[in-house]
Amino acid sequence: MQLVLLARLLSVGRAVLAALRGRLGALCWSLAPLSLSLSLSLPGWRDSAPRPQREQEGDEAAPTPTSVNYHFTRQCNYKCGFCFHTAKTSFVLPLEEAKRGLAMLKEGGMEKINFSGGEPFLQDRGEFVGKLVQFCKQELELPSVSIVSNGSLIRKQWFEKYGEYLDILAISCDSFNEDVNVLIGRRQGKKNHVENLHKLRQWCREYAVAFKINSVINRFNVEEDMNEQIKALNPVRWKVFQCLLIEGENSGEDALREAEKFVISDEDFDRFLDRHKDVSCLVPESNQKMRDSYLILDEYMRFLNCRNGRKEPSKSILDVGVEAAIKFSGFDEKMFLKRGGKYVWSKADMKLDW
Repeated sequence: MQLVLLARLLSVGRAVLAALRGRLGALCWSLAPLSLSLSLSLPGWRDSAPRPQREQEGDEAAPTPTSVNYHFTRQCNYKCGFCFHTAKTSFVLPLEEAKRGLAMLKEGGMEKINFSGGEPFLQDRGEFVGKLVQFCKQELELPSVSIVSNGSLIRKQWFEKYGEYLDILAISCDSFNEDVNVLIGRRQGKKNHVENLHKLRQWCREYAVAFKINSVINRFNVEEDMNEQIKALNPVRWKVFQCLLIEGENSGEDALREAEKFVISDEDFDRFLDRHKDVSCLVPESNQKMRDSYLILDEYMRFLNCRNGRKEPSKSILDVGVEAAIKFSGFDEKMFLKRGGKYVWSKADMKLDW
């Protein structure tokens, strides 16, 4: 008799649990839009909301994260009008969590890491990025470690401490005319951006760091002739980007920038490239090449999918692992290779005359 009663109680218990599970599931789905909207405002929160539209993508083979761009901060001291990764949050992962994610990426096949922002040297006056650079080169033994910076906050002491661990320093410079830099927003106070660029070039020579220049071609600099200045600086690469619109970042109602006034046509971009065709280090990247051929990791270590013209985040690699997250990155591995994304990127192999 007792056994029969116990069986009936178990049966009722299972029914109650099933009903509660169903109600809880419905509640989670109803709250999913709210949790997604909070993802950029709650410190330390990483998006785990379900994405039913992406389930089919998860069946595809995961690409290898050979080269990763880690935008670990969105904060910046400049206000470039065309910026496509704007300061929507002030969140930065704790150092040890960032290191854990980088180790996971190395295990997943990463060979090159590029630290970007925002401005990477804002966090702890460059100590945060310096420690990450040292970790990636010394502990993970990555072939290539690089940084993209506006250069305004870099001090010689940083090179003395961390220069040996850095392969490439890329400095953003869109014009050699200071009035144009002011129009773009690439200036802070009275500091001369071009003069600082030359100082950084010299420090890179002194501390054996490969020097690179990134330029975004837009309406304010598209007619400029930069041949003489680029040849004098002699960077290992001069990356020339066409101004790109990303909804929610530099375009659209919820954007922090209005980049529409900076946009140029494909024909304008081609004319600029033709004017500089004799610069041997020129590496051009049109909107078509750029949009899907970069693996972008945001401040929460989520891959950002730009295929729909905006940045749609995956789940964090810290929560689901690299392979699961990268399937939703929208990364075009073939375009990455076609645009020359893999090159001689270790300073040990460059054989440069520093």
